[in-house]
Amino acid sequence: MNGTDGSPAVVIRDLTVVRGKRQVLSELSLEIPSRQVVGLLGPSGSGKSTLMRSIVGVQVVESGTVTVLDHPAGSPALRHRVGYVSQSPSVYPDLTIRENVAYFGRAVGLTGRGLRETVARTLAEVDLTDHAAVLVRNLSGGQESRVSLACALVGRPGLLVLDEPTVGLDPVLRRDLWNHFRDLAEQGCSLIVSSHVMDEAARCDRLVLLREGRVLADLTPAELLERTGESDADAAFLALVEATGGGEIW
Repeated sequence: MNGTDGSPAVVIRDLTVVRGKRQVLSELSLEIPSRQVVGLLGPSGSGKSTLMRSIVGVQVVESGTVTVLDHPAGSPALRHRVGYVSQSPSVYPDLTIRENVAYFGRAVGLTGRGLRETVARTLAEVDLTDHAAVLVRNLSGGQESRVSLACALVGRPGLLVLDEPTVGLDPVLRRDLWNHFRDLAEQGCSLIVSSHVMDEAARCDRLVLLREGRVLADLTPAELLERTGESDADAAFLALVEATGGGEIW
């Protein structure tokens, strides 16, 4: 998990990313605190996925630096310390759920009884125990997304980066997953969770709101409501966009 010195899990300085002819992120600077659930919020096209890809080290950047758990993003030292779930599930359709999770468990060094126990615990955390023997190709989209989450969790990473992990899930499972995210943070994991569903904002310790590749706000849910005078996150985000004109950092 993370260190105990209170240092940020992620430090980003002047990050610029260009894809094609479009500048997706523009001189973005940000710190992600350790041992918290940080919500990355904003409309489609705001740069959330690009920022997450930069953090896990799979995005080509134009300029700037990204430091993750005291190492440059993408460093070999981070391979077993960072878990990443993209919007498109990255699992093997011709393997069962249990086989997929076990494969990723072995990839981070788990073996024998420790592997079996960790796989079983991880499947229970994402409510897939009863389907563990089912081939992934026979799953629904929501179930396949949960398999990807389980594969990221099995190594007990210090930083977990989740790109819209609750899309397509029923309300009960969404609630249970957010409760699990809270448990992980209390155990020492740092989490970055992107969403375009504003009602998930209240479940985060801190919110980073993006629009057009820039940070509109970096604050707690309570601060967001207080500063905008709104009663819910969706209205607060709209008020923030109007107040800043989409370009000024609050």
